[in-house]
Amino acid sequence: MARSFDVIVIGAGPAGYVAAIRCAQLGLSTAVIDEFLDKAGQPALGGTCLNIGCIPSKALLESSQQYHHARTGLGAHGIQVSGIELDLAQMITRKDQVVADLTGGIKQLFKANKIQWLPGRGTLLEDCQVKLSPREGSPEVLQGSSVILATGSRPMTIDAAALDGERVVDSTGAMDFTEVPNRLGIIGAGYIGLEMGSVWNRLGSKVVLLEAMESFLGTVDPQLAREAQRRLTQQGLDIRLGARVKEVRKGKAITVQYEDKESHRRSVQVDKVIVAVGRRPYTENLAIEDAGLLTDERGFIHVNEYCETNLPGVYAVGDVVRGPMLAHKGSEEGIMVAERLAGYAGEVNYEVIPAVIYTHPEIAWVGQTESAIKAMGTPYRVGSFGFGANGRARAMDDTIGLVRIIAHADTDRILGVHIIGAQASELIAEAVLAMEYAASAEDLARTVHAHPTLSEAVHEAALGVHKRALHKVN
Repeated sequence: MARSFDVIVIGAGPAGYVAAIRCAQLGLSTAVIDEFLDKAGQPALGGTCLNIGCIPSKALLESSQQYHHARTGLGAHGIQVSGIELDLAQMITRKDQVVADLTGGIKQLFKANKIQWLPGRGTLLEDCQVKLSPREGSPEVLQGSSVILATGSRPMTIDAAALDGERVVDSTGAMDFTEVPNRLGIIGAGYIGLEMGSVWNRLGSKVVLLEAMESFLGTVDPQLAREAQRRLTQQGLDIRLGARVKEVRKGKAITVQYEDKESHRRSVQVDKVIVAVGRRPYTENLAIEDAGLLTDERGFIHVNEYCETNLPGVYAVGDVVRGPMLAHKGSEEGIMVAERLAGYAGEVNYEVIPAVIYTHPEIAWVGQTESAIKAMGTPYRVGSFGFGANGRARAMDDTIGLVRIIAHADTDRILGVHIIGAQASELIAEAVLAMEYAASAEDLARTVHAHPTLSEAVHEAALGVHKRALHKVN
C-alpha cells in the first residue's frame, strides 16, 4: 500500500521548503521530494537559491566589497593599510560554509517539524499521486491529499555560447572560479550579470557586459537606471547595450562576436565567459502527460490567484508560475497555499513585492515606476531626496544615490518607491509595509525616523511629495 501524506511538495527551494514548514506547523503530514545535489554530490535542501544562487552570490558580493573597500576606501577614514592580498580560495570556502550552515539549518527545521525529506526526483501522476525516483533503490508511488509543485528554475542558455563548465559557464560556475580572470565577458546585464560582474570587477577582472536590450535595466525606474549605469561604469564595468552575441570562439583566448545596435559586427577577447541571459521554469518531465497539467509555451504552469493549477488538489508556487522569479515571492506563495489547505484565508498581495539588485550602490524598488504610472494616465506627484544630504550617509562616506516616492495626486496613496544607495535592500522594507497598509505619502512623512539614519532619506522623500522636504531646496 502506498505511503500517504496530507501534502507532498516537489522541490525544496524557498517556495517548497517554506510551504512544507508552514504545512507541518498547521498539523498537515508533509513530505518533500527534491533532487538537488551539492558540490560533493550529496542531497541538499534549499534549492538553487541557498545552494547556487541568492545566498552564495551575496556572500561573494559581501567579501568582494570588503576587499575593495580595504584597498580603496579606508584612507578617507584615516586608516592606512598596506600589503592587502586576495585569498580567493578562502573567499570561496567562506561562501561554501555560509551555504552549508543555512542548508543544514533547513534540515534541522524539517526534523523539528517532522517533515519527511525524500531525496530523489518527483513526478506528478494522476489523482495527486507522485512517483518518487530515489538515487538508490526502486521507484515508489506516494499518495497525497494535495500536491505542491515547487521545482524552481534553471539558467537559460543560448546556442551561440555553449557552456563547457570551465571557460564558458552559467551563474553557478561564475561563483567557483579558482583564479580571477584577467578579462571576463558576461552575456546579459540584468540582476545576475551585474552582480557577478561587480564581484569579479572588485577582485581585479576587466569586465565587459554584452546586453542585447538597448535600454539598461528596463524594469527599473528610469532615473535610477541612469544613475546605476553611470556609477557602475565609473567602477569599471564596460556595459555595452544593444549587443547581440552571435558566436563564441575558443582558442588561446575566447573571442565573443556580437552585433551592435547599428548591426555592425564587433568582437571582444576575454579569458572566461559567464552566460547570464535569464532563467526558465524547471518543469520538464515534472508531470506525466496523462496527468493533464496545463503549462504555457515557455513551461510556466497555469495557476489562478491562489496558485491552484487546473488539476484538483494540485498547486504550483515560485519560479514555475507567473510573476517575478524572486525567492521571497515564492515563499509567500508557499505560505498562502499551506494556509488555504489548512482552512485559512491565505493570500499574496502581488502589488507590493519588492525587488533588489545587490550591486553597490544597491537598487531596490516596490510598486509601479513613474513611466508605467504616466502611461496609465494616473495623476501623480513625486518626492525625491539624495543621500548626499543625509547625515548618516555622510558619516559612512557612502552618499551615492537617492530615494524617489511616487504618490497619487488626488488620494496621496503611495504607488511606488524606488531607492538606489547604501542598504537600499533594507530601506525598501519600510516602503513595502507602508504600501501593504495602503499608506499615503503624508502617513510616511508624519512617521518619526531616528536621527541620524539612512531611513531619513525615505522620510525626506515622503515630505518632498508635497514640497515639504526639510533638507532640500524644493
